[in-house]
Amino acid sequence: MITFNDVSVAFNNQPILSDVTVHINSGEFLSIVGDSGVGKTTFLRLIYFDLLPDTGTVSVGDFSSAAIKKRQIPNLRRLLGVVFQDFKLLEDRNVFENVAFPLEVTGIKRSEISNRTLRVLAEIGLSHKRNQMPSELSGGEQQRVVIARALINEPQVLLADEPTGNLDPLSARETMQLLQKIHANGTAVILATHDYELATYTGSRIALLKEGRLIDAIAV
Repeated sequence: MITFNDVSVAFNNQPILSDVTVHINSGEFLSIVGDSGVGKTTFLRLIYFDLLPDTGTVSVGDFSSAAIKKRQIPNLRRLLGVVFQDFKLLEDRNVFENVAFPLEVTGIKRSEISNRTLRVLAEIGLSHKRNQMPSELSGGEQQRVVIARALINEPQVLLADEPTGNLDPLSARETMQLLQKIHANGTAVILATHDYELATYTGSRIALLKEGRLIDAIAV
């Protein structure tokens, strides 16, 4: 579903990714592992076309970085859900409102918004927290809300950028279990992490980034 073909990216003449080639199948769980600054976030940005490669091409479904128009990018992003390390929750909205927000801006009927939001909150085990504010939640609970918000549009692929980076070990393990559950339900998951041990916990394919190059891809 997602293909990188000889992709290179540089910032201020400093190479970030160099000649990266990889194919990610529909429904796959792939962990991108590497130290901070090695290019993991850049890799994810290329998938949701927040960034275009300097050379090479990135294809996501029927969309290609070589041919996509700016007006088509929102259509591409409907295929994707993105989870950030720093949560990016709306502090003046409760859990339900944070998760429902992506649907509200698309003009979906209120009854449908309510049904979908409650269903996703049930899936991640936070129905009982739906009226609480982000400040009243633990770090692990906040990350679950972020994941729920990423899932609300029923994406084909979930991109998770260091989703456990701000969590204690127990919350990190619970987050990984949730990602595995999402994957088991048919959604492809692409995880970016510096923690190789955490990546092996998934029992899925691992791609190692070092000095901007994809140097290995293995099934654990």
